[in-house]
Amino acid sequence: MIARPAPRIFISAGEPSGDLHGGGVVRALRARYPDATIEALGGPHMAQAGAMVRYPMEGLAAFGLVEVLTKLGAHWRLLRALREDFRAGRYDLVILIDYPGFHVRVAEAARSAGTKVLYYIAPQLWAWRPGRVRRFAAAVDRLAVVLPFEQPFFGGLGLRSDYVGHPLVDRGPWPSREEARNRLGIPADSRVLGIFPGSRSQEVRRLWEPFRGAALRLLEEGRCDRVVVAGTASGDYPDAGPIEIVRGDPLAVFAAADAALAKSGTTTLEAALADVPMVVAYKVHSLTWLMFQRLRTVRWVSLVNLVAEREVVPEMLQDRAEAGPLADALRPLLDPTSPETVRQREGLALVRRRLGTPGATSRVVALAGELLGACD
Repeated sequence: MIARPAPRIFISAGEPSGDLHGGGVVRALRARYPDATIEALGGPHMAQAGAMVRYPMEGLAAFGLVEVLTKLGAHWRLLRALREDFRAGRYDLVILIDYPGFHVRVAEAARSAGTKVLYYIAPQLWAWRPGRVRRFAAAVDRLAVVLPFEQPFFGGLGLRSDYVGHPLVDRGPWPSREEARNRLGIPADSRVLGIFPGSRSQEVRRLWEPFRGAALRLLEEGRCDRVVVAGTASGDYPDAGPIEIVRGDPLAVFAAADAALAKSGTTTLEAALADVPMVVAYKVHSLTWLMFQRLRTVRWVSLVNLVAEREVVPEMLQDRAEAGPLADALRPLLDPTSPETVRQREGLALVRRRLGTPGATSRVVALAGELLGACD
């Protein structure tokens, strides 16, 4: 019997959330293929899981059509290097995680060189660019989607996809409220507002001032006793005053909070899993916002509302993402008995049910196994 050669896999994530999910994929790949060569575009989570980070992701992430222009040079240099890798037959399989603008081009380069492509966490083409599905479908062999409405969307456009559930469901263990508050030094009877301004420096720069302003108003009014920010290791949060910055894993902040002010994105699903009522906010460059408004095809922006298919959480976008309106929207959520809090918690329970069962990562690796089998 001839032994199969160990697979050669490239896994790519261009921002922190993708690196986090990629870490789980790398661990599962290592368990299934202990002798595999696994190289990456990524960060510390994938490195700790056992990937050789050949291309560090630091400095690549940006959101918005205008903001991405500042990163074009770095992306084109990286894409040229990857094209050379694919043409040289360096890999049997490429796994791309989210990060759509760049990764669609990477997928095209890999497919043109005859390398199999698995795309995990689909581009949000349903939100504002459904016309690009044909190009995307031609560039990938398999698509693993993490939101329940994505499979019928892509299927309706002729692209086969597999719903694997959301990787956040596997995350944990979540600390209890008591454990989280003990860890953060917060009394059990305190009313706590959690602030989640994002991980990208551009996000934090745009959101920090209105988030801080809303939090200070609520503290001054006595609506909450503590405000805790889930900060990043290198994030800048000027003039925080009485607002506490907790750097590192945000799970304790979610578990300790009575209500949250969160930037739009995966953070909102984390808050839903923690059963934390929230207000969702986002701001981008004015030109990016104008272009998005012309192209968007969905009613809501937050993933919580999209998964629920109704408005569960208030969305404070662009000009509405200012201190006054944010404080007004948060005020009732700091009262656990208010009608707004009760209604939102009912909606968050629906979202948790729709996010699927644990095991997303193992399902992704099973798809990878099918593609590697096709390489034999």
